[in-house]
Amino acid sequence: MNTRTTIAIAIAALGIGAFGGWMGARKGLDQAASAPSGVPDKPVLYWYDPMKPDAHFDKPGKSPFMDMALVPRYADEAGDASSGVRIDPALTQNTGVKLARVERGELAGGLSVSGTVVFNDRDVAIVQVRTGGIVERAYPLATGDVVAAGSPLADVRVPEWLAAQNEYLALRGDAQLAAAAKSRLIQLGMSAAAVAQLERSGVARPVVTISAPRGGMIAELGVRQGMTLTAGQALARINGLASVWIEADVPEAQAATLRIGAPVQAHFAAWPNAPVAGKVTALVPELKLDTRTVRVRIAVQNKDGRLRPGLYARVTLSGEATPALLVPSDALIATGKRFVVIVADGKGGFSPAEVKIGREAGGKTEIFAGLSEGQQVVASGQFMIDSEASLRGVLARMASAPAAVASQTAMAPLEGVGVVKSVGAGSVTLAHEPIAALEWPAMTMPFTLMSSSTAKGIAVGDTVRFTLMMHGDDVMIASMSKTGGGQQ
Repeated sequence: MNTRTTIAIAIAALGIGAFGGWMGARKGLDQAASAPSGVPDKPVLYWYDPMKPDAHFDKPGKSPFMDMALVPRYADEAGDASSGVRIDPALTQNTGVKLARVERGELAGGLSVSGTVVFNDRDVAIVQVRTGGIVERAYPLATGDVVAAGSPLADVRVPEWLAAQNEYLALRGDAQLAAAAKSRLIQLGMSAAAVAQLERSGVARPVVTISAPRGGMIAELGVRQGMTLTAGQALARINGLASVWIEADVPEAQAATLRIGAPVQAHFAAWPNAPVAGKVTALVPELKLDTRTVRVRIAVQNKDGRLRPGLYARVTLSGEATPALLVPSDALIATGKRFVVIVADGKGGFSPAEVKIGREAGGKTEIFAGLSEGQQVVASGQFMIDSEASLRGVLARMASAPAAVASQTAMAPLEGVGVVKSVGAGSVTLAHEPIAALEWPAMTMPFTLMSSSTAKGIAVGDTVRFTLMMHGDDVMIASMSKTGGGQQ
């Protein structure tokens, strides 16, 4: 072997040794990072990934599921379903759990609902004749046309009007008789404008023009040229447009805040920066059974005529602010039959509380019962609490009645089937199947043995049938029998 070869081998050996030393130091640093610091010397039951708490590990390290260190579970951290769960404060901060204080404040009055523009039914004119006649001319109009007050609708020939006009002209010399004749003209249905024209001209007109008594949209038109008219026949129906209504449906739970005369702001998509002011004019007493809503009628002015029936509006009804006990609306968990919040005790502990709620506005909800001022509730990150609850066996029972389950467990033993993952002094870790009576899903968790002899003859990998009993606040294994083995 020459000198050059010897030097190359030496350099390679030094490189391999340095790399091995670096890897060993890195491994030690990783283990040190995953090990908890500043924690008293307590027995560790297992390590777990907070994002997948049903998987347990017998030593610290990196999680195979997420890029994060495993977290230890200590023997004295066992929680029960009746008191909730306890979580490391650093863990809650890292996983986005945010708390909010229950406080007294003023809940903004009023509410925002959708509405629809409709005609003002108090601004309607029906045009009809009181005596029979013939339509000599129908002006070119159609349903939906907008007409001004005094616009001609039709020229009609009414023989009875012609006779009454001649009678009036013949009696003009006697003031009393002339007044009676003039009154008869009006009673027969001639308009005041037509009678005034007769007085000025002194000439009876066989054909009289029927005009629109007010401006608006022609909703119905029943006059055609050449048709014969009968007494009381409607020629047209005109809906005024100077003012319109907005009808909005308000949920019955919020109807108590409504009052006649309350100011309203209506916003339209066509004019987003030009809200229209109005006021509540009526609360329809009939409740809509299909939607459980109360119909609110709002009057708004429409001088420029841009508000057309059928337009959608976003209506904001004003109301007085009222003092109330408030929590963020995001803190509420709806279970279908009731509302639950997760209350924090300030020491890392969390427990459920059923609440009765009231109105909601501005992201805040009124609380009638279940909470006190100053308490803290989880406003976001409830998934973390649910994950930790599943780890402890609390699960979604936080929102149900855990005490009833505990009492059932105390009265009768519960059976389960699982595979032994580890056996220790006075404890055993099982990957058990779902236990319906406790509402537990299939998961891996440690159990305390009521007697150390319970695990006699049981080895890792054995399939066992076990019996649970309530001992104080803990669920413990009372008996365990092997049903199969060799499953690692």
